[in-house]
Parts: sequence; C-alpha cells; structure tokens
Amino acid sequence: MTRRETAAALERVRAICHALPEVEERLSHGSPSFFVGGKRTLCMFHDHHHDDGRVAIWCPAPDGVQAALVAEEPGRFFRPPYVGHRGWLGVRLDVDPDWDEVAGIVEDAYRSVAPKRLVTQLDER
Repeated sequence: MTRRETAAALERVRAICHALPEVEERLSHGSPSFFVGGKRTLCMFHDHHHDDGRVAIWCPAPDGVQAALVAEEPGRFFRPPYVGHRGWLGVRLDVDPDWDEVAGIVEDAYRSVAPKRLVTQLDER
C-alpha cells in the first residue's frame, strides 16, 4: 500500500471505531489504538508491524472466530503476535478489504470488551 492508501485505511478504521459509544484513540506501543471507556482495548492499527509487510488491525474476537477465519481465508486473516493466543484476530487491510466486514468485526470486538451499559447503548441506536 502507498502511504496515501495506508492513511486512508486508518481514517476508515477511525470512523468505524469512533462511531461506537465512548471509544477513545491514543498511541499504544507506537500504533494508533482504540479503547472503550479509556481502558479496554478495542482495536489496534498496525502499519508493517516489525516489518511484517502488512497493514492490518488486531482486535479481540468471539471464541472460535479467529481459528475459523484464519483457516477459511489465511490471506486476509491471521493470528497476531502477542495477543493471538488470547483469540485476537488480525485483519489485513492491504488485501482489498470488505469495509462492511471490517466494521462487523470491530463491532463484535466492541461487544466483547465494552461494559453492558455501552452495549445496551449501542443496541438502542
């Protein structure tokens, strides 16, 4: 991806994350990251993390989703380092992403980490 394409992908991720209740953005380990209520990690944006050649997001996933998606489409999904053992999902954004699918994955992550009151707030929208 070009720098412009990477910046555009980050802006799409920002829009998806900030559309959810009480999501904040700050750098974490040098990468733009999104948090629910200032505490729980929702999503991390990585641009060639340790020169892995990928522009991707990492986010928590419901039980079994990581294994299923990685097995089904290993070119688009992967087990990220450091957090993959906890079921987090890596989603490549440099391989023609389906942005509706990305939004759904981020929403699923939100539902898994947000307090119940915020999930209720999301459902009432």
